[in-house]
Amino acid sequence: MKLRTLSIKLFLFFSLVGSVAVLSLTGCKRSSPAPGGGGKLFGVSFQTMNDPFFVDLNKGLTAVIEAKGDQLVTLDAQFNSLKQKNDVADLLQQQPAAIFINPVNWEGVKGTLIEAKRKNVPVIIVDAPVSDPDRVLCQVASDNVEAGRLACEALAKVKPEAKVVILHLSVNKACIDRVEGFKAETAKHTGMKILDTQEGKGAAETARPVMRDLLGRFPELDAAFPINDPSATGAISAIEAAGRAGQVTAVTVDGSREGAAAILSGKLHSTSAQFPREIGRIAAEKAYEHLAGRPVAKDITVPVKLITKENATSIIEAK
Repeated sequence: MKLRTLSIKLFLFFSLVGSVAVLSLTGCKRSSPAPGGGGKLFGVSFQTMNDPFFVDLNKGLTAVIEAKGDQLVTLDAQFNSLKQKNDVADLLQQQPAAIFINPVNWEGVKGTLIEAKRKNVPVIIVDAPVSDPDRVLCQVASDNVEAGRLACEALAKVKPEAKVVILHLSVNKACIDRVEGFKAETAKHTGMKILDTQEGKGAAETARPVMRDLLGRFPELDAAFPINDPSATGAISAIEAAGRAGQVTAVTVDGSREGAAAILSGKLHSTSAQFPREIGRIAAEKAYEHLAGRPVAKDITVPVKLITKENATSIIEAK
């Protein structure tokens, strides 16, 4: 009887030890392999996913990474710098192979870049450059100065004496460059005049009331340069609500399906097309080149293309 009792106690002891060992193992943090399987873990933080441009850019990243048998975690900052900082901090705890950042604020990610450097995690910036490029592996972005220049050039052809307003997103370097390109081209057309520049914040719902206010303040206003397709959608909505459809010409930057459709319907004059999937593809490939020990260029610029009624259909079909 005593022997039987001792055997039961020993069984219970070793069962408890085994359970603790299993719990200890399952509690360990995984480093670079992706959760739930083999391969490496990568992460990307976008300023917003409520924009077809970033959805397509994410597809470009995903196609390359998943083809390698690895995993990409996609995070949406919702235009909130603090949320982006916290999201990336959580991601860095998982020790990813590399991270991609599309910054909400081009000057607001310095702390994040310092922390990534401390953890030896390479960072690739996509679409919108940062103010301290020395802290990142590389930056892959459209030629945004040229995109803004093309928008103004297209406007000047149909309205050489346009009275223009700009709907900006001034915390974003890509948008700063677009406005710079637009203004530089405006200076070449003596009949054109920029009436005002206001923060449209890069989204339809935020651009709409700003455009409505501008229409009320400037009766002579007959053109608008919202810095991307979503804000152009909001501006067009305000123009239509004010009964000014057909009187105010809008030009923008992005080249999304929605932008091309607006051009074909006559609501938008033109958009300087970017190629987000190409940006994503290149960024992912540069990450792998770095991990393989090969040198990577610091700045990679992707060309843009003007989209008008003449080529909008082909762009929609291509996407």
